[in-house]
Amino acid sequence: MSHLSERPEAPVVGVSMPHESAVLHVTGTALYTDDLVARTKDVLHAYPVQVMKARGRITALRTEPALAVPGVVRVLTGADVPGVNDAGMKHDEPLFPDEVMFHGHAVAWVLGETLEAARLGAAAVEVELEELPSLVTLQDAIAAGSFHGARPVMQTGDVDAGFADSAHVFTGEFQFSDQEHFYLETHAALAHVDEGEQVFVQSSTQHPSETQEIVAHVLGLHSHEVTVQCLRMGGGFGGKEMQPHGFAAVAALGAKLTGRPVRVRLNRTQDLTMSGKRHGFHAEWKIGFDADGRIQALDATLTADGGWSLDLSEPVVARALCHIDNTYWIPNARVAGRIARTNKVSNTAFRGFGGPQGMLVIEDIMGRCAPLLGLDPTELRERNFYRPGHGQSTPYGQPVTQPERIATVWQQVQDNGGISDRKREIAAFNAAHPHTKRALAITGIKFGISFNLTAFNQAGALVLIYKDGSVLINHGGTEMGQGLHTKMLQVAATTLGIGLHKVRLAPTRTDKVPNTSATAASSGADLNGAAVKNACEQLRERLLAVAATQLGSSASDVRIVEGVARTLGSDKELAWDDLVRTAYFQRVQLSAAGFYRTEGLHWDAKTFRGSPFKYFSYGAAAAEVEVDGFTGAYRIRRVDIVHDVGDSLSPMIDIGQVEGGFVQGAGWLTLEDLRWDAGDGPNRGRLLTQAASTYKLPSFSEMPEEFHVTLLENATEEGAVYGSKAVGEPPLMLAFSVREALRQAAAAFGPSGVSVELASPATPEAVYWAIEAARQGDASRNGHAGNGFATNGRAGTGPADGAVRTEAEVLSGA
Repeated sequence: MSHLSERPEAPVVGVSMPHESAVLHVTGTALYTDDLVARTKDVLHAYPVQVMKARGRITALRTEPALAVPGVVRVLTGADVPGVNDAGMKHDEPLFPDEVMFHGHAVAWVLGETLEAARLGAAAVEVELEELPSLVTLQDAIAAGSFHGARPVMQTGDVDAGFADSAHVFTGEFQFSDQEHFYLETHAALAHVDEGEQVFVQSSTQHPSETQEIVAHVLGLHSHEVTVQCLRMGGGFGGKEMQPHGFAAVAALGAKLTGRPVRVRLNRTQDLTMSGKRHGFHAEWKIGFDADGRIQALDATLTADGGWSLDLSEPVVARALCHIDNTYWIPNARVAGRIARTNKVSNTAFRGFGGPQGMLVIEDIMGRCAPLLGLDPTELRERNFYRPGHGQSTPYGQPVTQPERIATVWQQVQDNGGISDRKREIAAFNAAHPHTKRALAITGIKFGISFNLTAFNQAGALVLIYKDGSVLINHGGTEMGQGLHTKMLQVAATTLGIGLHKVRLAPTRTDKVPNTSATAASSGADLNGAAVKNACEQLRERLLAVAATQLGSSASDVRIVEGVARTLGSDKELAWDDLVRTAYFQRVQLSAAGFYRTEGLHWDAKTFRGSPFKYFSYGAAAAEVEVDGFTGAYRIRRVDIVHDVGDSLSPMIDIGQVEGGFVQGAGWLTLEDLRWDAGDGPNRGRLLTQAASTYKLPSFSEMPEEFHVTLLENATEEGAVYGSKAVGEPPLMLAFSVREALRQAAAAFGPSGVSVELASPATPEAVYWAIEAARQGDASRNGHAGNGFATNGRAGTGPADGAVRTEAEVLSGA
């Protein structure tokens, strides 16, 4: 076993413990960025001037009326920017735009003594606009040929030969929804300038180093003149990886120009209308199977709705392509990716980062094609798994390591859930209930862990031991409720051989650990844990040398376990506090900077080949649903999950992540339905789902009635910190099982062998129309799996002829 993976005697990692801030969270005493405003003197409040048109060129911007509003101090415009007027890394996101690119685009910011003064000032700013044609829907952009960014193509094998050898060939289209992050804490930043002209920004950001970089170039400063700190976030999910930078820059610019602290904090409606979402996708595909139902070839084009600017759309599409295979070996594939440019908010990172979109395409294909092949969906999936001993590689050329775990978690879920018996019970129930159907579906995941951009796979840490024996950790990862800080405390205590009570963790800030990567891509514990471990190992080696002189032995024979240094084969010991104090008086350095870089990665973005991932995470889920045939309403009766996290660093944290990720995925796939006004009226481009009243989030009522989560045992990951694996993103895709169960339940209302198209999100309305189609048995069986592309861009959300049915007709099943 590698040095990085090996665990010492009596490790603190692997022990279930509560989140390090759990008590603070539930008592309301945890501090978030905006809580610091009350502790800061003379704060000015910033409010955006939003233009409520989808697209237009600004012909006049008059700020004088705002300055006449009592309490307004200043209006920030592009003329005030001393550096670069851009808030993005692609230089396509002007902080103060000359052209409005989406409904609600902020063109200026008003600073007021109170938030109300700033709001009234913003309302007084006069903006004249020359309206321009806009593209609101993904279909509009595709039809207009409106694309931007890279257009990668992933190829393997001989696709044409693969189709020629296929006994069955199906084609189809599939469009599926975007998703709002809806973190509890909206975007927030608080900036001030100290007596040395140092700009200090408190920001709710997953990427403090990049926030620092953007703030610096907007202000025309160097990075060492800007410090960014993140105490914690009230949720992020990827929405605070790129999007916080502009808001932090506005606060910093205001502070620089007024000499007073400036606060930016979006209300919920502003956050929903100004910040990006998960990318919605359109997929067009053709797939070939042999006579036994094994995939022979796949030809697909994936189009992401990027919104008005690139943001992270290019790597999101790249990851979608890299995950379209999911757990299945596809010997011949050609998959193209492209990014549609629309006049909507700039879509961004969201838990899974394109992986869910790519995997959803292949799972939708499998669910739609199984009945056409005369196979049970479970059987079709099993037949196409990557198999050990066959040297199989992904379509982008990376060998699939540990492929046996695909079948292992799959079998364990079936065993744990008593799947065979329950399927018989479901069949009996369905036979006896003509208006209510149940179904059980199993889906698996294979998710690559690491940033696709190799340079991001590095991390730093700074660990300080004080002469009283207490320890302070600084690392580059940010805490958004996912438990990263808890794991880092456990890693440090384990490496140093001391109790957890001896270790404290400092907030993440750029003047302690520089050039950090975003806390994203599920890499937070892998990267920062290895960096913390490296720093602690340096300190431990120094302390072992000191202990050896005190104990009269060789340093190689000394172990520090549970806060006591002992020599092997001897009763002599030295308490940790005494050891540290001795080291101080011997002038031994008691601080260390740790560093880690993930080895073995290589990626060529142009040829779309390489090994971009350190390892794969595996999991399987079985979901049972019950569907009402009159309304399409449904409930999740039971979910069983087996998930691979290697040797867990913190089992309670990891189980919580699996549960939370699953529920968030189920929300995306079944409930959360973002809608924009795509008409030609005055509100064209307006987000219609601007609040929790119109945007349905999963809650307790959507939780499975039975929910069983098991972590895969004996699953040490060689070459990862203490044998663990990432946990943040992969569980989200386990929710595919819910969607596939709904598809099978809808199909149960019709004759056997019908291929059911199901919209995503599979709302009760969408399920109802799927049931209606199944009842009519109208899915074609001539080698076409249906196009799933209704006139309104939402597959299966209405009857095929576009007719509107009355409530009585719907309830009667007419």
